[in-house]
Amino acid sequence: MQRRELLAGLCAASVWPGAVLAQQATRRLAFVHSGIPADRLTESRGPFWVRRFYETLRGLGDIEGTNLIVERFSAEGRSDRFASLAAEVIARKPQVIVTNLNDLVKALMAATTSIPIVAVVGDPLAGGLVTNLARPGGNLTGVSINAGVEIYAKRLQIIKEALPSATRIGHLLSGTWEPSSGGTLADASARLGVSITRIAMPVVNETELARTFADIAEQKLDGIIPDEGGSFLAARATLAALAAKHRVPVIYPFRDYVEEGGLMALAPDLGELAVRMANDVHQIFNGTKAGDIPFYQPSKFLLIFNLRTAKAMGLDLPVNLIARADEVIE
Repeated sequence: MQRRELLAGLCAASVWPGAVLAQQATRRLAFVHSGIPADRLTESRGPFWVRRFYETLRGLGDIEGTNLIVERFSAEGRSDRFASLAAEVIARKPQVIVTNLNDLVKALMAATTSIPIVAVVGDPLAGGLVTNLARPGGNLTGVSINAGVEIYAKRLQIIKEALPSATRIGHLLSGTWEPSSGGTLADASARLGVSITRIAMPVVNETELARTFADIAEQKLDGIIPDEGGSFLAARATLAALAAKHRVPVIYPFRDYVEEGGLMALAPDLGELAVRMANDVHQIFNGTKAGDIPFYQPSKFLLIFNLRTAKAMGLDLPVNLIARADEVIE
């Protein structure tokens, strides 16, 4: 009996890793973005927060190509595709959906009430996505990039410090982005002695960005504050290149822009948020309900400058402003 039990145990041990792998391989993730092309939603090609998301998942044991299958989808910056894209994603029956942008999240929530969704969004309360941050309920959780409308006033203050002679600043808005920051910017602009020009871009692509920046240069605006929409983030290299070409100083909402040659950013720490999202996904894979996981709000903000870009644009940024930076690219 002991010999038979030993042999049985050895046989079980020899097949057990394969059995575990087969079981874990059923983990299926859909990564859906409003603007970033699907082939760039990867650990090797994605923006900083996407790379950090996959790195964290891998550290938790959810490894693409080993025990994790990832399918990637993108609306390519077209809000009119949200509903059809949501239907396509749901038809693939992933175990978890990772996504962004309030309106895209709404489309996915309209398409499924059962598949868990982990999202990076603006204000989930004001956007009507949840009624309680601590216990979202339903099938949604995630992180908020919303630092309150006051962050726009802080960005305006920094661009004014960087360019003391600035009197006309553009507020660049993408797609269906709702400018809830308008009142705060108006108050801050009055205090700082600058005027705000609202620039709406219903469609964000290379052609429209080129046209918009040509108009900005013709209007001789002193600087630009873009919104936090995913469509701009997806086109960050183009946006930064056009700003440099027309010598228009821009303060960006995320570090990724500065990596691509953008001048400066006051940004939530997207690495922190990506780590949180990956942990949410891992918990859901292990049985936790999405609606039981609190929405996470940013606790750290970074001031970042690209001095190479400043030099190329002929800008001499104040030393005391650079001294306050969390990161300087030289």
